[in-house]
Amino acid sequence: MAAEESGKQTTTASALQKKLQSLGLDCPIPSFKGTDVLANPVDIYRCYLAHALSTVIDCDRQLVYEAIQWTNQSSHGDLLLVVPRLRMKGVKPSELTKDLGDKLPSSPLFAAPIAVGIQLQLRFSSTTLPQILLPYIFERGSSYGGNPSLGLKDGQLTGKRKRMVIDFSSPNIAKEFHAGHLRSTIIGAYLSNLYRSMGWDVVKLNYLGDWGKQFGLLAVGWKRFGSEELLQQNPLGHLLDVYVKINTIFSQEEKAVKEARERGEDTAELESRGLYAERNDFFTRMEEREPEALALWKRFRDVSIERYISAYARLNIQFDEYWGESQVQPKSIEKAEAILIERGILKEDKNALIVNFKDHGAPKLDVAVVRNRQGTSTYLLRDIAGVFEREEKYQPDQLVYVVSSEQDVYFQRLFKIIELMGRPDLSSKLQHVNFGKVLGMSSRLGTVRLLSDILDDSGNAMHEVMKRNETKYAQVEDPERVSDTLGITAVMVQDMSGKRINNYPFDMSRMMSFEGDTGPYLQYTHARLCSIRRKAAFTTGQLRSANVSLLKEQHVVDNLRLMAQFPDVAQTAFKTLEPTTILTYLFKFTHQLSSGYDVVKVVGIEDRAISMARAAYYECARQVLHNGLRLLGITPVER
Repeated sequence: MAAEESGKQTTTASALQKKLQSLGLDCPIPSFKGTDVLANPVDIYRCYLAHALSTVIDCDRQLVYEAIQWTNQSSHGDLLLVVPRLRMKGVKPSELTKDLGDKLPSSPLFAAPIAVGIQLQLRFSSTTLPQILLPYIFERGSSYGGNPSLGLKDGQLTGKRKRMVIDFSSPNIAKEFHAGHLRSTIIGAYLSNLYRSMGWDVVKLNYLGDWGKQFGLLAVGWKRFGSEELLQQNPLGHLLDVYVKINTIFSQEEKAVKEARERGEDTAELESRGLYAERNDFFTRMEEREPEALALWKRFRDVSIERYISAYARLNIQFDEYWGESQVQPKSIEKAEAILIERGILKEDKNALIVNFKDHGAPKLDVAVVRNRQGTSTYLLRDIAGVFEREEKYQPDQLVYVVSSEQDVYFQRLFKIIELMGRPDLSSKLQHVNFGKVLGMSSRLGTVRLLSDILDDSGNAMHEVMKRNETKYAQVEDPERVSDTLGITAVMVQDMSGKRINNYPFDMSRMMSFEGDTGPYLQYTHARLCSIRRKAAFTTGQLRSANVSLLKEQHVVDNLRLMAQFPDVAQTAFKTLEPTTILTYLFKFTHQLSSGYDVVKVVGIEDRAISMARAAYYECARQVLHNGLRLLGITPVER
């Protein structure tokens, strides 16, 4: 019966109120704008603190609430009142701080306040914190940390959810899956998880580079170097080989055209013969929807998508749609082009159609080609039309592109053109989430050219590291699967360790370590917490009904304070879109957690009630770590 009742302690406002009353809080939960006590336990503390402060100071109560901050430094307490933010005139902030500390009514939620300069520091009560937080985490499980109300479109009225369409990964068929694609894949998956945890409807698009002149070059290469047998064996690898071979030959022609252009010569003659002509001819046939050309294109596209799906599955990513340049309809392109012409945005230049941004108040964006001199569409024109198609199909509230910072100017041009077309409302929904470079990945991994190569190499490297510890290796049920997961975790964590915009060096030896701030260390901690759960051998019902008021150890209290912060950390990440916000928190949490294993033991102690309470604490710690890893797109391992 106790386990059944424990499932109703914090999930509704009335149940939560009843729980708080049992801890000595007679006042109903105060309400403030911007709070959600059913999604964030720290909001409970904020609301009661703001209410208590507003009884001893003549100040707008919402202003009092907004002057309260959470702190990620335990030495500064759990919540801070920044007194100058109260905007009280005629009194020194330091004096007011001391006065408020003296007058603040005592509360079962807080220890005595501490006045430090112009800040009032408050710590959660070590007595009531376990009794509020552990049931709160148990009852939310995998959703703890998220806040579904943030995704509601019209507040609480209609229940309709905001929709975010996110375009990420986006490799080019028959070209290398380079570091930029890997970063886009990792960051895009994280953003998808983050938005979904905050209640948004998320549509994941993989906008393949499956159209354009490079595909015409691949078709020319296929005629010369293609092998049906090799295509069956390794589709992505063989198409890449074909492309590399034909591009090596083509690069000589490209060099001649570039040199002529630098001399100020007209390159039309050079581009009308050789591989230039063959490439352009095939792409023109594609744009004219010639059946034979489209059949070859479709075959290469389908076989590539099939292989990519299996590679993405190893990263826990399922795209809602494999879109691509080819999917943009000719009528959409014609419609977009007509608007550009009608509004005087396009200019003709040497038989090409361009946008000169100097004419539209954006000189830094220079000039962009919209239609080539051969009459074929450019990537930019297809993207312009694609924006309108996505708006019509998905009705998004936000349309996000996760692409390298090297494309910053390109996206500024795209968004500006949409605005110039008379759609500032649509342009404002477009967002480019950028990122820096991975330095030295290709040189360190040698022949890595495809996503599967990157994942294979990292998994194999991890497998070798695991074999060094024969005892632990023997205990792993499926070492190849676990090493694959750990290797992928290592790559992902190294990628997310710094701010998105920063470049970072690809360091295989460091990322595979089980010590320090690495992916394997986080996985090791999760596996250890799973081991504690197995060895303790308590049922979920027993853990939920454990007498957590027995948790008195400082190690436990300090970690509970960190665990309570997780929803605030996730919401901060939702504002900054930085995966390192989550990662930094997880490293801090796991390092602090591991320092207490020898002090807070579960197995081998005589008092069963204390053992059960500690097991409940460790299980909630595991849940927080699990949720953080899942948010980052990482599959937690159990052994």
